[in-house]
Amino acid sequence: MRALYSPAVVRELLGRYSLQADKALGQNFLIDGNILKQIVAAAELAPSDTVLEIGPGLGVLTRELAARAQQVIAVELDRRLLPALAETLAGLSNVTVVHGDGLKYDLTQLPVAGVLAANLPYNVATPLVARALASGRFKRLVFLVQKEVAQRMVAAPGSEAYGALSLIVAHFATAKIVRDVPPGAFWPPPEVTSSLVRLAVRPHVAPDPELFALIHDGFRHRRKTLKKNLLLAGYLPERVARALSALGLDERIRAEALGLAQFEQLRAALTG
Repeated sequence: MRALYSPAVVRELLGRYSLQADKALGQNFLIDGNILKQIVAAAELAPSDTVLEIGPGLGVLTRELAARAQQVIAVELDRRLLPALAETLAGLSNVTVVHGDGLKYDLTQLPVAGVLAANLPYNVATPLVARALASGRFKRLVFLVQKEVAQRMVAAPGSEAYGALSLIVAHFATAKIVRDVPPGAFWPPPEVTSSLVRLAVRPHVAPDPELFALIHDGFRHRRKTLKKNLLLAGYLPERVARALSALGLDERIRAEALGLAQFEQLRAALTG
């Protein structure tokens, strides 16, 4: 089969099946072979791996994943793409295409220590990643996402992009931007630059709703101090003052100055 990432092939497939990218679904089809190779390399697939792909589109990445993994489960929400996927993935016995919403797909069906690899639909990328991390089913997540979102995921304390998402990702994984991806790598080209992100998930890390709630409370109003945000969230003034003092934190400090370990210490001080 011809290279599916060829712009001419993508346009021909879209035309033959009377398809157009659906902006509401965040669809942009990958047409850059070099980016495709870098996604696959970052996924570091073993022959025994099960891969979950959310939003396979025309199957460009799916075929490459299937050539390296034991099993690929591709979840596609857009019913219009299913006939094209049936063509492009024909003969690949280790690929299962599921028509459904990636945000609702039952991740407990997957074996532990799988890999998520995807050109994620940009409009739901953040909740998809958060859900995958919380599931405990993946050892690695490799995906394309808007550069702005990628920067928030990997940001360090004190940086402009740092926030609740940075901390929640850090709770589960070590995050890295592999490279930025220009709009011309997609058809149609999006209006923003994208990034290829790799999350190396730490084993046996469970979600911590209490900690996550504290983090969100701390960032409730970015321009306010951590103390003010905690008071607005309902924490008692004397308890907040005592916790900040115990950690040696100035009462004027903002949440973006605290790393994950400090938020964990703050949680202990507030509840102890």
